[in-house]
Parts: sequence; C-alpha cells; structure tokens
Amino acid sequence: MVEAQTWTTRRMSNPRLDSTATADHQVLDIPATPTGDVRNSIYNVGSSISPNILTALIIASWFMSNIGVLLLNKYLLSIYGYRYPIFLTMIHMISCACYSYVAINFLEIVPRQHISSRKQFFKILALSAIFCFSVVCGNTSLRYIPVSFNQAIGATTPFFTAIFAFIITCKKESAEVYFALLPVVFGIVLASNSEPLFNLFGFLVCIGSTSGRALKSVVQGILLTSEAEKLHSMNLLLYMAPMAAMILLPFTLYIEGNVARITLEKARTDSFVIFLLLGNATVAYLVNLTNFLVTKHTSALTLQVLGNAKAAMAAFVSVMIFRNPVTVMGATGFAVTVMGVVLYSEAKKRSKVTTH
Repeated sequence: MVEAQTWTTRRMSNPRLDSTATADHQVLDIPATPTGDVRNSIYNVGSSISPNILTALIIASWFMSNIGVLLLNKYLLSIYGYRYPIFLTMIHMISCACYSYVAINFLEIVPRQHISSRKQFFKILALSAIFCFSVVCGNTSLRYIPVSFNQAIGATTPFFTAIFAFIITCKKESAEVYFALLPVVFGIVLASNSEPLFNLFGFLVCIGSTSGRALKSVVQGILLTSEAEKLHSMNLLLYMAPMAAMILLPFTLYIEGNVARITLEKARTDSFVIFLLLGNATVAYLVNLTNFLVTKHTSALTLQVLGNAKAAMAAFVSVMIFRNPVTVMGATGFAVTVMGVVLYSEAKKRSKVTTH
C-alpha cells in the first residue's frame, strides 16, 4: 500500500481554503495513490459489460456451439454425403490443437502448463486414445441415427460412469444413487424400442461413444490425481488434441483412404465443402472453450445442469431441421432418461454432503 501523503500550506495562500481557520498552517490530506490493480479495475468498470450479461452471453454461446457441432456433423455425414467420420474427427483435433496454442500462448486465457515427465506424457496419450474412440464413435453414429436418438443415448453417461468407477476403482455409491440410475436405463430402452429410424450399428457405436466418454472421466480422475500432474482443462486439450490427431491418421488412411485428396477434388467442383469443414472444426473447438468459460463464470454443477437442457434442446432443434419422425413413446423415453439423470445428480450431491 502507498501511505497517504500530506501537504502543508500557509493560510490564505489558496483562496479556496477556509478563511475562518485559526491555525497558522493547515494540513490537507491527499488520498493515497491507487495501486495498479485498483486503477485497472476502475478503468475496466466503464469498458466492460455487466457480469450477468457476460454470463448469459457465455451460456448462449455454449448452447449454440454444442448444438451447432451436432447439427453440422449430422449434416456433413448424413445429408451432405461426406462419409468420413474418422477424417472429420482428425480435422477437429488439428483445429483444437491450433486454436488451443493461440489461446494459451498468445491470448493467455490460462497460464501455460508443461508436461513434467515421461510418465505424465504416456498418461495423457492413454487419455487421448480413449478420447479418439469416443469422438469417432459419436460422429460415426450420426451417419446412421437421428440427433435426437443420439442425445437420448448420450444422456446415459452417468450410468456408464458409475459402472466404470465400480469396476476400475471399486468405488461404491449409495443405494439412492444406484436407484436413480434405473429411470436412465429404462428411458433409453423405451426410446430404443420406439425409435422409427433405429439402426443397430448406429446404436452400438453411440453406446461406444457414451461409454468411452464415461471411461475417460474415470481414467482421468485416476491418472492425473497428483498436484504435480494435474492439468487445466485447456492445457490438457492442448496436449491431447495433437496426440489424438496422430493416433487417428493411420486409421483414416487405412479405413477411409486418401480423404485429403478426395476432399480437394470435391472442393474443385463444390467449394462449400471447405467452408463446412473449417466451420465445423472451429465450432468443435468452441465447444471446449465455452465448456471452460461456463465453468469459470458459473460452476461445474451448472455445466452439468446445462448439459441436460442441451440434450433436450438439441433433440428438439434437430427434429425441427431434419424432420425425422418422433413417436410419443420415444419422446417419453427421452424425458424419462433426462429425469433419471437429474435424479442421479441430486442423489450424488446428497451423497457427498452426508460423506463429508
């Protein structure tokens, strides 16, 4: 802190001083010079928008990016006819690596963290492999099943998380938590039986994507537990994305062929495909960025609640855009699944409170 300064002035030397003062000298208190942080905060008040408006804009961006990437993937892989989900996922990873590098090293949205050991490197590599499997399966499923059904299956992630946590770590939840998972399973069974566009392969790869996402969260909690190895989500993406791209490269070449050449040849007659791919890849990064921003400006619990709302909104928007048929029973099954996820979240919160 800068101590307050004083300024002694002779009486009547300044006409603005009180002429009725009786002392020969008068001491004027001059406020302390503000520190740099205070000055910056004063400057920022006028130049920044309201925190509530900023949070609302971030949440809106989160909804748009999460739903947007689903709709773009569905359009590219199913409607437009770009049937290369592995190559598309690899483009997503390259995009995330490039944008993450700029965001961390130049925009400095979070401090840069470095991989500290070979052991930590291989742990991140293992997470990258699981991440690849989950994302490729999710994108592949969109070729065969509607977005609404994809989101209904994706809502069962807590069920698989509980299973993997028990198998890998022997972690047992309370009876209330397990009971809350029953409507999650029942709802998806109901939705599957009444889905007009049901496709077995699409259903299985979507289950694979959902279970892969759950497995990644459990494994990440195990592998990166020590304070020395913990990485911020944006730094983790910076390292995982290029690893994932390298993992996917041989698979796309072996399974899908020389897609880069095919894409360039297609772009000569239809340049819109380049715009679609670049836009899709950018939105894929924005999903990760807005996940971080929502957690930063609200909480992880808010992100979880928004995830449930996003699933329902994405299903509704996709039905409006792609006009895929939906039965009353299918919609009921989806609603039951989402209700089960909400009950599960509440049961987990109460379980944590009682254990602490």
